[in-house]
Amino acid sequence: MLHKTRGIIFRATDYGESSVIVQIFTEKFGLQSYIINGAKKPKAKISRNMLQPLHLLDLVVYHKNTGSVQRISELKNAPVLLDIPYDVIKSCIAIFLNEVLYKAIKQQSPDENLFDFIFSAIEWLDHQTESVANFHLVFLTRLTRYLGFYPDRYMAGEADYFDIKNGHFTRYKPESVSYLSPPHTQNFGLVLQTGFEDMQLLKLSNDERRYLVQKLLEYYAMHIEGFGNIKSADVLEEVLA
Repeated sequence: MLHKTRGIIFRATDYGESSVIVQIFTEKFGLQSYIINGAKKPKAKISRNMLQPLHLLDLVVYHKNTGSVQRISELKNAPVLLDIPYDVIKSCIAIFLNEVLYKAIKQQSPDENLFDFIFSAIEWLDHQTESVANFHLVFLTRLTRYLGFYPDRYMAGEADYFDIKNGHFTRYKPESVSYLSPPHTQNFGLVLQTGFEDMQLLKLSNDERRYLVQKLLEYYAMHIEGFGNIKSADVLEEVLA
């Protein structure tokens, strides 16, 4: 049976001489794997170039509730990303966020709120004309709300510490070795209050932004089994420096 759905590409892997297996986070079915035969051929209907990480899609797919590799009837990039593939900073941010999403999202079931957040955020990044240096920091904090471990902001305005292990602000130094202390605690509190529209108001140095991202990735690793290291973080830090 054919279904229409939107999708976000997470990863494409070559399969055999001319085919590709692509993992797509879909609006209707969650994360699914699809095989596309002949994608590497010169005149392919669905070409390898259409399958770049975080590209946005309109799809017509066959779907079986077996968890097996699915098939695609139609695929088009919609909306077409006009800036991310050609802007060095935006493309590095996209590569970084793609690695985070690939490690964080595993469910083969629909989550329309999560899907809408990611889809809209990618569109917003593509269209943004001002600095996007804080985008990935705001994205990571907002994503935790959909993944189920958004920090408890109670006492954020009064706390000297943020307990990374337990995900809450506190006046007292945590027993755990994983925590934020001043001024990082206050900066993190500001990030939690910030959306994409007003992220320009975050006045963070490159060193402070790098530190908060590292601690957020530590926070992710504590809540997501097998999350591990994000290799693209170092490249992004160099580009933003």
